[in-house]
Amino acid sequence: MRIFDPHIHMTSRTTDDYRAMYDAGVRALVEPSFWLGQPRTSPASFFDYFDSLLGWEPFRAAQYGIAHHCTIALNPKEANDSRCRPVLDALPRYLEKDNVVAVGEIGYDSMTPEEDTALAAQLQLAADHGLPALVHTPHRDKLAGLHRTIDAVRESALAPERILLDHLNETTVAAAADSGCWLGFSIYPDTKMDEDRMVAVLRDHGTERVLVNSAADWGRSDPLKTRKTADAMLAAGFTEDDVDRVLWRNPVAFYGQSGRLQLDVPPPQALHEGNSILRGGE
Repeated sequence: MRIFDPHIHMTSRTTDDYRAMYDAGVRALVEPSFWLGQPRTSPASFFDYFDSLLGWEPFRAAQYGIAHHCTIALNPKEANDSRCRPVLDALPRYLEKDNVVAVGEIGYDSMTPEEDTALAAQLQLAADHGLPALVHTPHRDKLAGLHRTIDAVRESALAPERILLDHLNETTVAAAADSGCWLGFSIYPDTKMDEDRMVAVLRDHGTERVLVNSAADWGRSDPLKTRKTADAMLAAGFTEDDVDRVLWRNPVAFYGQSGRLQLDVPPPQALHEGNSILRGGE
């Protein structure tokens, strides 16, 4: 079984998670930029973080045979902080990097005017740079947030087939599917979706344009939820081809629109910027 996790925050995970993911079948992933829990206080802290997504995390992933790509953006939550908004002016130089396969995560957190402005600006940046966009739908008041998101997408220069609406659930999937965008679902132990609910959604709506991710941030989460969803699909009677479509071919098709997706893992290097993932001798 081959798995492509299209949304996972490996910055928040240990190196052992990379090993476990490879053993479970994960061979590729996309790590979206997001907030880190502790608020950032200046644009410079974003730039160091973006550099780690472009350098250190691909280095760690390659040690375990996993192709690592990322998305770059000012996230919705920190779009509300005036100290962070100058990041928007610096994004174009990062969006030119080969390993960046989308603009994201963008979208809504609290549905403020500041978030409206940041979303519109970053959808335009995606169009300008020929990239798709990964759009975060809000965790609160999800249906209203989804409709506001779809309105913003329709007003943008980016076609719906270049948009991934993420963090969907049973209340938002129908409207999201009608929009023509791709459909993303985050599978978590306690919140968002679980694998059994995901199977029910797939039964009702099919496997077309559906992506399943583990997100797996610094909260209670599980980087193996993609594999657990695949196993639940097989147990429910889905075919191996269905699983391959949802867990591999769909994310490849969506992020492949960037023209930058490289699924051959580069040979692992011993050091990154003079650092290894080892501590002490082996």
